[in-house]
This record gives sequence, structure tokens and C-alpha cells, in this order.
Amino acid sequence: MPPKPSLIYMSLPPQFLLPRSANTSHILIRPITSISRVRPNRFNRTEHLPILGSTTAAAIERKAKFIPPRTGVLAIKKGMSAIYDAASGRRFPVTLVQMDRVQVVAHKTRPRNGYFAVEVGCGWKHPSNVTRPMLGHFASQMVSPKRHVAEFKVRDEAGLMPVGSVLGPAWFQEGQFVDARADCKGKGFAGGMKRWGFSGQGASHGVSLTHRSMGSAGQSQGGGSRVYPGKKMAGRMGGQRVTVQNVKVLRVDEENGILALNGCIAGPNGCVVELQDAIKKPWPVISATPQVPQEVGSVQV
Repeated sequence: MPPKPSLIYMSLPPQFLLPRSANTSHILIRPITSISRVRPNRFNRTEHLPILGSTTAAAIERKAKFIPPRTGVLAIKKGMSAIYDAASGRRFPVTLVQMDRVQVVAHKTRPRNGYFAVEVGCGWKHPSNVTRPMLGHFASQMVSPKRHVAEFKVRDEAGLMPVGSVLGPAWFQEGQFVDARADCKGKGFAGGMKRWGFSGQGASHGVSLTHRSMGSAGQSQGGGSRVYPGKKMAGRMGGQRVTVQNVKVLRVDEENGILALNGCIAGPNGCVVELQDAIKKPWPVISATPQVPQEVGSVQV
């Protein structure tokens, strides 16, 4: 009869079943790869890197080179004419715009509004035809009511002209380039042929009463049975804001308040045109300063 095993041997479990804290003979075997290996980073963390600017001030600083250092003006489009240059023998078509009592109405500052801008008004409007909020706005700035008011962004505080300053054609110089912004002529509701230049349907051979229709607006099941966004169709034509860049100033008539711009600009005769230094050309160096009237008439509210 074999001997019975001792109670001590039977009371302890095998070595591999003991917990790690009790298993003193356990040796930690590390894998081939390091546990704390450096994971690849998609960010560049090397030295001598520019500081990331994600603040509003940093964004404005990046856009500074695209913001003109001085304000623009408002003018009224009078029509087109031509200028003959005797030296070169060339005839230049020009657009005549007139500046009528253009004044600085108010300022927009970065601490208060988040950006620097100059509010400019032109023309004159009878106080009885001005709403009371706008009449109080003009009265607080001590300027006469203006028929048209617009806002021009400037780069910094140096571009804020004094309130009440009168801006004339001498604000620009002959030979410089400006950007002209205006609302183009509105054509109303137009069909596909007039709005997009479609050729239309055939003039004969089975076409009945659909000669000027645009035809199909899209496919059936293969395209989702819908009309894609941006499809060229009949609709309202014209009336949107159009900017003509790099328009050259050919003549400056300070006496009559007229500027002669090379070529054509958007808008019908009598529309309001916003003129500002061209952002794609070097900034002009002009020593002319606006006239500030000694006494600005107040408005009774």
C-alpha cells in the first residue's frame, strides 16, 4: 500500500496557480517591442516653429495685407464717355462717376465692433424723409442726413478719418487703380436662353411651342429622380453685387466732383458705386488729406 501524501503538500496549489504577489519565483518576461514605445505624432513638434495663431487678433493680422489702409468713397454713376489721347492717338472709353457731398459719418473700432471701418455717406436727404433712428444717428455725429450710407473696412486705427471729413475726387490720383462695387442691372425673371445662353430647341422638325424652353432638368432613376443643386434654369437674372477690379483712374475733376474711370463698371446710370483702393495693386501714396469743415450743422430730432 503506497504511503499517503503529506497534508502540507496537498494544502498548497500548484506554483502556476498562485497569484503573482505570492509567486516570488515568477520572472516578468518582456516582449520584443517596448511597452512604452513612442507612437507617431501627426503634429510637427520640432524647434523653431512659428507660433500657431488661432485667435481673432491673429486672424485679423493675417488678413491685414488684403485690407486697404484707408477708406473708400461713394459715387453716382452718370454714364459713359470717351477720352482721346493726342500723344498716343488712342481713344479710351471711360465711365463718369460723380461724388456728391461725401462725408465720414461714423467709425467702427475693434474693441467695440471687432474690426476697424469707416461709415461714409453721400448726397442729402430731407429730415422729414429720414427715419428717427437714422436721424438720431446723424444728429449724434453732427452731420447732415445722407441719402446713401456705406461702410468701408480699414486696416487699423490710422485709417479712421475724423467724423465730418469731406472726401472729394482728390482722394484718388490719376493713374492709380481702384475696385468698383455696384449692383448690376436687374433683368427680372428670365428664361434659360437669355439667362444662360442656351441654344433652345429646334426651329422645326416636330418641335411645337417649345422653341425657347430649356428642355430636361435632369435624369430619372439613375440620378436619384431629383434636380441637382445649382442647375441652370430659368429664374431671376441680374441685380446682384458685382465688383470690377483694377479699374484705372484716367481723369480727376475736382471742380465738378467727377472721376473718369477706364472702361465700364457694373450698374445702370444713377446707381451708387463704392470705390476703394485696389487690393491687387500696390497701395497708392497720396498726400491729400480730407477737408474737415469748421462748423458742422446739427440736426434737430
